[in-house]
Amino acid sequence: MKPTLSILILIILTPVCLLSQNRYDVVIDEIMADPSPQVGLPNNEWIELKNTTAAPINLQNWRIGDASGQSGPMPNFTLQPDSFVIVCTGSAVAAMSVFGTVISVTSFPSLDNDGDQLFLRAANGRTIHAVAYTSAWYQNELKKEGGWTLEMADTKSPCAGISNWKASTNTSGGSPGKKNSVDAVNNDAAAPQLKRAYTTDNTTVILVFDEPVDSLIGATLSNYSIDGGLTLISATTLAPLFNTVQIRTATAMSANTVYTITASNIKDCKGNSIGSANKARVGLPVDAAPGEWIINEILFNPRSNAFDYVEFYNNSNKIFDASKLFIANRNSSGVVSSIKALSPVPFYVFPGDYIVETENADNLSMQYLVKSPDNVLIISSPPSFPDDEGTVVALNFQGNVIDEVKYKDDWHFKLIDIAEGVALERIDPNGASQDAANWTSAASTAGYGTPTYQNSQYKRIQIINATIEVTPKVFSPDNDGRDDIASIQYALTETGYVANITVFDPSGRPVRNLVRNGTMGLNGYWNWDGLDDKGLKLPVGSYVVFTEIFNLQGKKSSFKNVVVLARKL
Repeated sequence: MKPTLSILILIILTPVCLLSQNRYDVVIDEIMADPSPQVGLPNNEWIELKNTTAAPINLQNWRIGDASGQSGPMPNFTLQPDSFVIVCTGSAVAAMSVFGTVISVTSFPSLDNDGDQLFLRAANGRTIHAVAYTSAWYQNELKKEGGWTLEMADTKSPCAGISNWKASTNTSGGSPGKKNSVDAVNNDAAAPQLKRAYTTDNTTVILVFDEPVDSLIGATLSNYSIDGGLTLISATTLAPLFNTVQIRTATAMSANTVYTITASNIKDCKGNSIGSANKARVGLPVDAAPGEWIINEILFNPRSNAFDYVEFYNNSNKIFDASKLFIANRNSSGVVSSIKALSPVPFYVFPGDYIVETENADNLSMQYLVKSPDNVLIISSPPSFPDDEGTVVALNFQGNVIDEVKYKDDWHFKLIDIAEGVALERIDPNGASQDAANWTSAASTAGYGTPTYQNSQYKRIQIINATIEVTPKVFSPDNDGRDDIASIQYALTETGYVANITVFDPSGRPVRNLVRNGTMGLNGYWNWDGLDDKGLKLPVGSYVVFTEIFNLQGKKSSFKNVVVLARKL
């Protein structure tokens, strides 16, 4: 037989092994990140790969990895069509071989229990698949505690994210080496969404989508535009997840300027297109200073099976990065402790934005109306805030305390019988953080909490021309969010004054000693909640607010203001 004929016959009789370089030809379809406590599988971490094509694929020199690094190369192994292989460290091979084909790699990545970013790279370095899982992907509170695998339902929808993953239903805790127990068709018809953007320097912007996008379309510059007179010069889809796109501007962005970026025609790996344009704000962030980043709402006594939350407000015209802002409390010695970053990744907070920190975003939405779910930041094991009294501390990137509230449960509206599940709201963003009169209970008509939007008891105290004025003229302290508090506002032309304020009933009897020897600035206010000195509800009627002010130089003056206390029938 001629040599050329022998070679031809050999080629015909030998299976073709593809050195695949196409994304999603092989996918990570099962992850054992937390094998303890054991359910039925060995106490080893591993991942499973599946060949989604109709041809065999040689995995020689392929690698897996996470954010901390990558493994050694895979051996010369051919993964057959629609077949699985378990990948683990060498010491786990014997135990895992009972369940199916196993290959080992050196430096197998340590899989984080609460979440990790895994990638699979071909021999040429191209990312074939990547998964950024979290413990929420189990969609099962018991199973996320350990012993169960995460399984992909539909390997034909590899970029669908949490909607395509859940905890294994196999009684042994997973399905290594065989079809997943949660195998099902997952019709991914959702288009990718542009969620946010951030800068790495004054000419580079990173766009963050909610799922991987088509890398070629994501890198098409004409699919993006930016306002503010800037011109875009490049776009690059970033590995390994391909859910971020880097764009560059021809000229530098200006400080304290909010730009809007528009993305159009972007598609995911299933071909779903954005269609209508998506927009995201971006700019250059700065470090927050006192008065600019404030504690705005605190739920420290949640209902049973619910969680604390703290809301912050950007009370400035600047942009802040939540990954460089921190929440903390003070321990029994008064030292700032339990410091946690508000976000593990860049997350920009723009002027007028409300940002909420909590441990469980889904639970928060079940308890209250959350108008801006994207502004809820999840912190695992956040600082604790006791039900009776405690301290909420806000820190900036320099570690400086920029706001602090030492709250007490008696700051709540006095006539609330049960304060459980009732948030404490700041009345005036510019008012003193530690002034109890600047805090009150969230209105019942607002569901006792307003996370991610303006407080139900919000009132920005305005500077007035009159020396002393009470607003509103008629107030109804029934905690419905409308005119629940009467504010006694003052304006002075010099400092050093002290005030005494007494409230008299329609018969001229003193019923409330509201302020005694209260020091005054150039302007400010005190609030009256309609209760007497014993904390009892006063009847409806016209009341006189009598204010006396004096200083150490012997100057003094007095003022009378009438206010009507009304209640709903």
